[in-house]
Amino acid sequence: MRADIVRTYKDIHSWVGIISGLALFIAFYAGAITMFETPLQRWASAPSTLPAAVALDDAPRLAEAMIAAHPEAARRYIVHVETNPETPARVSWSTGGRGEEGPQVLYGASFAEDGTLVSERLDVSPVAQLVDILHQQIGLTIDHEIAMPIMGAICLLYAIAIVSGIIALLPSMVKDLFALRFGKNLKRMWLDVHNALGLFSVPFHLVMALTALIFAFHDQIYDIQDAIVYEHRLDDQWAAARPPLPQPGEGAQMLAPSQLLARLSEQAPGFTPTAIEYRAAPNGAMLTQIAGYDPRYGMRAPTYGFATVDPYSGRVLQDDYLPGHQTGWVAVVTQFFTLHFGSYGGDPIRWAYFFLGLGGAFIFYTGNLLWIEARRRRITRDNPETPQKLSTRILGSLTIGVALGCVAGISTTIAAAKWLPGHVDDLNAAHTWIYYAVFLAAIGWAFLRGPARGSVELLWACAATTALIPLSTLLGAAGATDAWVWRDASILVDVVAIAGVACFALFARVTAHRIAHGPRDSIWSAHAMRETPPQPDAQNVSA
Repeated sequence: MRADIVRTYKDIHSWVGIISGLALFIAFYAGAITMFETPLQRWASAPSTLPAAVALDDAPRLAEAMIAAHPEAARRYIVHVETNPETPARVSWSTGGRGEEGPQVLYGASFAEDGTLVSERLDVSPVAQLVDILHQQIGLTIDHEIAMPIMGAICLLYAIAIVSGIIALLPSMVKDLFALRFGKNLKRMWLDVHNALGLFSVPFHLVMALTALIFAFHDQIYDIQDAIVYEHRLDDQWAAARPPLPQPGEGAQMLAPSQLLARLSEQAPGFTPTAIEYRAAPNGAMLTQIAGYDPRYGMRAPTYGFATVDPYSGRVLQDDYLPGHQTGWVAVVTQFFTLHFGSYGGDPIRWAYFFLGLGGAFIFYTGNLLWIEARRRRITRDNPETPQKLSTRILGSLTIGVALGCVAGISTTIAAAKWLPGHVDDLNAAHTWIYYAVFLAAIGWAFLRGPARGSVELLWACAATTALIPLSTLLGAAGATDAWVWRDASILVDVVAIAGVACFALFARVTAHRIAHGPRDSIWSAHAMRETPPQPDAQNVSA
């Protein structure tokens, strides 16, 4: 391959990576955490004071009493097949959200020992959903409809970076692919790691780029189809695809939850139900959606699929989102969701996606650092006394501020999940403010202290804020039950956080050594910050 072609693709790869890298860092780091949304939700959920959940067969009686006391619950309520710390009530309902005024508030109900109804607000932590939104919207706080096309544009650049990076690496692939040259040349070492990680994870990155593009331009794709394929009759197609409404006869009674699940099991063996949602249909009847999972198949949502079921007969009315039962284009679209969410293959795939997500974040972070070092060498090749440009220092500060601010912000808002319930009314707003306060403070600190000092201090800040996660668990034991401290899979959150603390502390020590002993003309050098640029006369004398 001609050298000028390789050079062109290297430039494309570098510039596209710089433009999109920081946004993609947030998407990948937050996305890696969402792989274990359920353990995180369990870890963050406050203990409930509700009486013990009633038996599943008593759920209809509980729902009847709940609706009598809270008529608004009749529009939509959920019977939880499985109860656990994050869903402690057998029956729950919510107000607000979904187009209603005010934030969504979740309530649960149960029976006291004397048979009276007990209901209370359930402070389910929204921190896992916040991390997911950061992942979806690449950290942007604007409306979802505006953020998604921006994310789509970033994904287009992301795809260009993947292709150009592969082409630029081709000439040296055989020679350098397995060469991890550790030594004094830190730039070469980081370049080897960057290239190896990038190349071996190309299939994963291509899947992420393609599926994210589909999500980002979802509405626009349907608008084009509506105009070209369906001749502006797509709404009619959607209406025809809706499940038929139940038509219960006079005096018909809904099946008990256990009977409903038994009927579904006959039609979808292997599907494990977790919740039954009851909704009032336009014709006055009730309609149910049964959520659950089937480990043999991919799912439309990150952790579940669902079937629309007639609660009077138990017949499945729509199976478009039922794992293993989709057909045609619905099955094709489901694969995009499955591949992106990693909702197939169980825990091994989730762990693989977790590490690939962290590896992707590392690639974007080191990409900017490598470009800055390469630029330094080009500038100082002919004149070693040439100072680094202001634009390079700005990029260096922005890189460490955005990347490490994202890490510290997520760690801080996760740790706060143990302390916010009962003290704030809007948990979602509180978690959002905490994240962005830490994130913006980190960016400001990076510019105030400079790239070198700022990188070390912010890495220690990442270690400290991540340490707050297991520390919150331990301190929470003083005023809570043991269930609030160690809950099944939620211990995984503390274990991963402790590993993160060790990694960030190691990175901080390595970075401190780098700024103390690295090249003095680098923006990552402590010497460069203390020394003033030589005056013209001094340069002449030296010459």
